[in-house]
Amino acid sequence: MNEKNCVIGIVINPVGKAGVTPLTNLIRIVNNYSDTAYVITDNNMKIFFDTEYERVIVLSRNYSTKDNLLNKISNYVVLQLFTSVKILQHRKNITTWIFFLNAQALLLPVIIAKITMKKVIFIPAASMKKAAEAKKSILYHLLSYSEMLTNSFADKMVLYSNNLISEWNLEKYQHKILTGHEHFLDFNIFTVTTSLPARAPFIGYIGRLSEEKGILNFAQALPAIFSDRRDLRVLIAGDGPLKDSIAASLQEEGITARVDLPGWISHDDLPEYLNQLRLLVLPSYTEGLPNIMLEAMACGTPVLATPVGAIPDIIIDGKTGFIMESNSPECIAANVVRALSSPDLERIAEDGRRFVEENFSFEKTVENWKRILQDTSI
Repeated sequence: MNEKNCVIGIVINPVGKAGVTPLTNLIRIVNNYSDTAYVITDNNMKIFFDTEYERVIVLSRNYSTKDNLLNKISNYVVLQLFTSVKILQHRKNITTWIFFLNAQALLLPVIIAKITMKKVIFIPAASMKKAAEAKKSILYHLLSYSEMLTNSFADKMVLYSNNLISEWNLEKYQHKILTGHEHFLDFNIFTVTTSLPARAPFIGYIGRLSEEKGILNFAQALPAIFSDRRDLRVLIAGDGPLKDSIAASLQEEGITARVDLPGWISHDDLPEYLNQLRLLVLPSYTEGLPNIMLEAMACGTPVLATPVGAIPDIIIDGKTGFIMESNSPECIAANVVRALSSPDLERIAEDGRRFVEENFSFEKTVENWKRILQDTSI
């Protein structure tokens, strides 16, 4: 790999605030190997990268998510046309395109990148098919079909875990799959500031409030959890399409007073919130490798999660965290009680923190990406 001749372009789906940390991480990694990084994104993301990264050129457009299905589809068509034009305009500058955070479902840009004879790498954050099943959305079903077509065009696919090969039905592409991630933490920021025994009886969920995250199931599990733990308070933090549904569910059950709904939490404020929790619950239907899980563990907060994506590579039940068999409300409630009652909770939190510190440093992630880029023959 000749690093000096390497210019990488990154295509990212408009995913809002949730995409800032993973994209920032990827840019920092890419800047170790690329003279310049081009990023195709929306204007809402652009503001995060204009001043901090001198070698990043952001190519952006306005993108707004609308409730009307026809508007969503037309907006997505325009997004594909804009992205394709930018790929064509910069075909002489860029040696490799990385399609990141489910941008692999953008059929036309992927085809254009291949036609211009560039290397194409996919880094999917989740399965569009799994997301479509959870969301029951026509648009997501269309994107899942698009993803099935584009997978054949990738030169390499970087998955967070080998577990995802079977989970996402990618066995036929096994010859082009590498494992890696863009995750790393600043352990001066994500660290333990309040010991676990000193924390109040407070558990929570932090993330996007959407169907594939299983957050409605968590809300429905709360009455059973509260009946067992009368001193408990709960945090549900984030933003997304289910925000109003969650508030209505809590109101209907008469438990609003015991649940904090602060909305979206900035990345700078996350360590403070995580250091208040005795347990973070991630009841997802589908995942890649959730940042919030690693950030919680670094803060000494035990995590209870479903065994999806790369989560089982990180969380070993009863050792570095807790795994629940499913995300049904009944299963969530039983496992929350189990985790909070564990006599080994403090030791599990410490082992989880140590695991993350040993495996998710910036240096380790950059070294892993050196191998990935060499294997891709950039």
